[in-house]
Amino acid sequence: MSRRVVVTGMGVVAPNGIGIPAFLNALQTGISGIKFVPHYRDLNFGCQVAGLPDFKWDKLANYISEVTLHGLKATNIAYGLVAALDAWADSGMPYDTDETRWETGCVFGNSTSDTEAMKNVITRVDNKEVRKLGSRVVEQAMNSGVTSYISGRLGLGNRVITNSAACATGTQAILMAYEYIKDGYAKRILTGSAEHVDTYVYGAFDSMRVLSRKFNDEPEKASRPMSLTAGGFVPGSGAAALVLEDLDFALARNARIYAEVLGGSTNDGGQRGGGTMTAANPVGVTRCIQQALETSGVDGAKVDLISGHLTATFADKQEIQNWSDALNRRGNGFPMVNSLKSMIGHCLSAAGSIETVASILQIVHGFVHANINLDDPNPEITEIAGIDNVPVQMTKKDVNIVAKANFGFGDVNSCLIISKYND
Repeated sequence: MSRRVVVTGMGVVAPNGIGIPAFLNALQTGISGIKFVPHYRDLNFGCQVAGLPDFKWDKLANYISEVTLHGLKATNIAYGLVAALDAWADSGMPYDTDETRWETGCVFGNSTSDTEAMKNVITRVDNKEVRKLGSRVVEQAMNSGVTSYISGRLGLGNRVITNSAACATGTQAILMAYEYIKDGYAKRILTGSAEHVDTYVYGAFDSMRVLSRKFNDEPEKASRPMSLTAGGFVPGSGAAALVLEDLDFALARNARIYAEVLGGSTNDGGQRGGGTMTAANPVGVTRCIQQALETSGVDGAKVDLISGHLTATFADKQEIQNWSDALNRRGNGFPMVNSLKSMIGHCLSAAGSIETVASILQIVHGFVHANINLDDPNPEITEIAGIDNVPVQMTKKDVNIVAKANFGFGDVNSCLIISKYND
């Protein structure tokens, strides 16, 4: 039996706002979370700016025990814990229980193990100091550390899964959670993703020369999706989490419902037909979007807003063309389209979950957030999308259906269709 799946809680740790109220304000007012990082200048990186959450480690004492806090050194786990526990509380449920919550699972994405933790392991082992590592290092170095910490804190007893699909991770995690509930394997899933772009991950991307290099002195202007002066993406860090529930299960406890997940799709272009490790096969992207619409029972003509991947690289134009082909819409008939990366940079594995929270907030509050830094739109993009559909200011609009997609290394694609909840 197919079940309806709704969103009942959200939490976010974003470069431009931690917590839903701060994040919503940032979306509506166009606040950037991108900052200059002196350490990157000292390391002689070409790009010296990043999207960094204003994260206070001492605030973790409100979420976990003192013993756990003392031993926790992995930043990506800390981001994920705060987002997940905020989403749980937002859904109206208590943190603490002595019982295992068999009906509730966790699907939470992550890109790599914490490299700071791994550096500590490598250094200690090479220095013949393995006994100084302590007993907590493995759980923080393993890629599944974030799901382990979340599920243990909340006593989650259903499927607990860590997914990893590069920049498609966040939307793919939400899709997996949706499918588990829809197919009856769980009543509730806490889902999302986290990313900490530390010095080593950042340096690897900088070496590829795919990052923005011309705005180190003006960090808030550095991320420029769909712009003529887009010169590469800006790495970002953070996390977001959503509580997804079977509709009847949510109604039985009188839960507040933010939105409904109608369906989605994930696929891979096979690194064929123009697709590579770092570029998407256009046919794969188009098929992913069309399959998401098909599973959702939504006509492409009904999509009000595209929350694009749109990283501020040469791929932006091709992505807009893919959307046009998939929806069969162009010019004045194109949906409105925006990229949150203009405000927070590209949060890699966390991008899809943070952008999904932003999509839902736009549905709930009836607006489309601005594409900041778009003072010089690429005419090849606006020719396809229509100049009025690429807003440079926050626009009041009744948003009923959002298509949210992300595309990652390995030619992986994922797309969600999210709607206003109608009982």
